[in-house]
Amino acid sequence: MDTIEVVVGRIGKPHGVRGEVTVDVRSDEPERRFAPGSVLLVQPPRGSAYPHTTLTVERARWHQTTLLVTFEEMDDRSAAEAARGVLLRAEIAADESPEDPDEYYDHQLVGLAAYDLEGTLLGEVTALVHGGAQDLLTIRTTDGRQALVPFVKALVPEVDLAGRRLVVADRPGLVAPMPDDTVAEDG
Repeated sequence: MDTIEVVVGRIGKPHGVRGEVTVDVRSDEPERRFAPGSVLLVQPPRGSAYPHTTLTVERARWHQTTLLVTFEEMDDRSAAEAARGVLLRAEIAADESPEDPDEYYDHQLVGLAAYDLEGTLLGEVTALVHGGAQDLLTIRTTDGRQALVPFVKALVPEVDLAGRRLVVADRPGLVAPMPDDTVAEDG
C-alpha cells in the first residue's frame, strides 16, 4: 500500500524539566496523531544535528490551548531543548481520509479541477495555503493566473474526491476576472 507523509506539528519550547514539550499542532486530528505509541517521523531544522529520525509519543495532554507532549526519546529539559523547531510528520495510507467527512488532506485537494456553479471549468487546485483565519485554495486558472479562494462551505459548496473535482461559488474577481468596468456613454 502506498503511503504519504503529512506534517502534524512542530516542537516548540520545553515545558518543565522532564522532557515534555509544547507542540504547534498542524493537524485537525491531534488526538489521533499524538496518541500514545504513535511513531512520528522527524525533520530537524536546517543546520541542526538533531540525532533522532523518529519520536514515539509517550503521553499527550492539553494545557488550555497548548498541546504538551512527552516523547519516549526525551527524558529531560536538555533533550527537549535540542528538539525545538523539529517538524513532526505522520506516515499515512495514501487513500486515508480524515474522520470528519467535511475535512480533507492537502494532497487530496491538489490536482482537483475547479468548476463554477454552472459547470464551467475555472482551473485546477495547485496548493492549499494554511492561514490563521482560514485555509485558502490556490487555483491556477484556465488563462494561467493564480487565484486564492477561501476554503469555506459558502464559497466551495462541493468537493467530489472520487470525481476529482470541486465547485466554487465564484464571485466577480474571485477566480474569474472582474467584468469590464467600461460603461458605454450616451452621446
